[in-house]
Amino acid sequence: MTLIGMLHHRRDPKTVIKSYAYAAVAHAEGAKFFYFSPGTVNFVNRTIKGQVYENGSWVERIMPFPDVIYNAGSPEKLAKSKDIIEKLKAVIPFTTHSIGNKWNVNERLKEAKVFSSYLIPSEIIKTTDQFFKYVDAFQKVVFKPIDGRKGKGIYFITKKTNGFEVIKDSNAKNYSKQQLQDFIQSMLSTGSFILQPYIQSVTKSGQVFDFRLHVQKNGEGNWVITAIYPRVAPHGSIIANINNGGFTNYLDPFLEQEFKEEAFNIRRTLEHFSLSLAKHLDELQMAQFGEVIDEIGVDIGLDQNLKIWIYEVNWRPGCPPTFYLEMDVVINTIQYAMYLAKNQAAIKAKIRAIKQKNREKQKKIPIIAITGSAGKTTSKAFLASILSKKWNIFESKDYWNTTEHTKKHAAEINSKHEAVVLEYGMAYKGVITEHCSIIQPNISIVTNIGLAHVGNFDSDIKKVAQAKSELIHGMEQDGLLILNKDDANSRYLETQKFKGKILTVGVKTAANYRAFDVKYAENGMNFKMKLQGKEISLFIPILGEHHVYNALNAIAVADYLGFTPMEIKAGLLFRKPPRRLTIYDCKDNIKVIDDTVHSHPQGVRAAIDVLSNIGKHRKVAIIGQMRELGDLREEEYRKVGEYIREKGIDILITYGFRTEEMGEQAIAKGFPRKNVYHFTNKEALHELLIKLIKKDDTILVKGASKTNMFDTVKFLDETFSSSTK
Repeated sequence: MTLIGMLHHRRDPKTVIKSYAYAAVAHAEGAKFFYFSPGTVNFVNRTIKGQVYENGSWVERIMPFPDVIYNAGSPEKLAKSKDIIEKLKAVIPFTTHSIGNKWNVNERLKEAKVFSSYLIPSEIIKTTDQFFKYVDAFQKVVFKPIDGRKGKGIYFITKKTNGFEVIKDSNAKNYSKQQLQDFIQSMLSTGSFILQPYIQSVTKSGQVFDFRLHVQKNGEGNWVITAIYPRVAPHGSIIANINNGGFTNYLDPFLEQEFKEEAFNIRRTLEHFSLSLAKHLDELQMAQFGEVIDEIGVDIGLDQNLKIWIYEVNWRPGCPPTFYLEMDVVINTIQYAMYLAKNQAAIKAKIRAIKQKNREKQKKIPIIAITGSAGKTTSKAFLASILSKKWNIFESKDYWNTTEHTKKHAAEINSKHEAVVLEYGMAYKGVITEHCSIIQPNISIVTNIGLAHVGNFDSDIKKVAQAKSELIHGMEQDGLLILNKDDANSRYLETQKFKGKILTVGVKTAANYRAFDVKYAENGMNFKMKLQGKEISLFIPILGEHHVYNALNAIAVADYLGFTPMEIKAGLLFRKPPRRLTIYDCKDNIKVIDDTVHSHPQGVRAAIDVLSNIGKHRKVAIIGQMRELGDLREEEYRKVGEYIREKGIDILITYGFRTEEMGEQAIAKGFPRKNVYHFTNKEALHELLIKLIKKDDTILVKGASKTNMFDTVKFLDETFSSSTK
């Protein structure tokens, strides 16, 4: 006869209502049952001072160690007795193993990939800046504590034309941006919070609902459905949780009312999904922790396209609150405990098999290398941000793109990494070939072919393309290659012998991944595109149309690797590389645009575009040298001068040797001579700025890092600091 011990943090079983039900069902199933708490365990003689239900009351008895332990107490309160519990686990099988909090379960499912497409992208929010980027991208978000339970502490936040609406429970309140920033900051100081896009399931009558899927293992060790039922929020509320006033309904009448002819298919889908997810989580638990799980509750929603989204997975879901299913839950639990006690050898053999299967599934990981005349670092940052939504990735540091850096990366990449994202820089022929000999990519991106370093290639753009083509020749020849369809010079790339798949990105011409309706937004860019057959709206938190191409490079690779549109949208909210069109808000509404990492003709024009688009009043361009242009220097400097005139810039200041040619050409094309200045002395330049800069000015500082133009950014920020108001 199987002896079952019910472990609980409370000493008195009379204070645990369900204890009687478990004792009664165990008796009916032919098992012995007793209740105990950790402090009553005696390891010396392997006994426990437990409570046995006899003749209508609980009686204290000295019991031998049980064959199986039903783990029923609060994990937080049992944590005080961790040593005792771990010693018990070493000799007795336990039911009900923890699968972690909301974040842990999400991360586990993301890593395993199979069910990741059903997950709503989630971020642990650490700063208010991170919070507002997310709201800019998704407009409607859910803000909730990482360890929240029973629908408590959940805020629904919507961006409005003139502020934000915040709903908690059934109470709505309007906030200004500053008020919301203060509120979020105060919440973050109290603990850890998750932010998600708000995906809502709504009945025909306008009430929010979700589904609870409750599954357990039975007496044969198989997963069975205990209950599937809808939970409907009361009118005016957006939380369907029962503890917040929501109510339940029977599944079939609800489905027939809401979905008509789709009702039968939806029911079958929910049943299949619940059992498949339970089996999957069970295998993950076996593979990672050598444990089996026996019960989960899953809360899901259906969007307007009837796509399933996982809201939460709970490993201790409790009994369904209605339908008289309490005894079904207890029966499954007791029968499974008896199965667990009698089948330890078979269960351990299954765990070993799952672990072996998991090892065999390890396959070649994506190794992605990015080169090009512009956009390498930003494309890398976008892609790494998206891939990290599901995988443990290796990302090279910003601007670490020499062959010496690649050698260091080769030593740092290990078996824990599920993808590698690198940038391969080059200034001379043969450099990219060396990169590929150190780490050979199987996915490559060539962002564009421009005039960066063209002076090292006899001022011939075709030779630059030839050197960049070393990435195409050096990568795995059956891999994936991403090219810029809008870039005229990319036609010189040597793709003729490449045997892999080529995908293109574009804005102006037809491409595999094409953006349209590209618009400047507050602190970034909005655009639309078709992805996986549907039109979606996207936001990137960096200014400039050229950065849309960098985002498209990342989107193309992520889509190829199986990431969902929602994961891609969340991943585009990346950590912007430093000194890439960074905006400084100074006093008197003065804005400084810092773009002082690299400087080449294509990048200068892109930065001028940003100045032209975001400057609302007087626009000031401070342009430094562009290096390694060779024989093309004079011609390209003149083109920049003409572009300054075309884009309606008000004041042009050039800095460095021969840069005055830009100003002279601008004047020749009709730019006012009185608004052109040239300096080779930075102190003199800064003296002018003190006298020149006025209220509402927008100032672009653009130059290569070797010219130290960031000094001018710092000078402007300090001189016109908002703290001096």
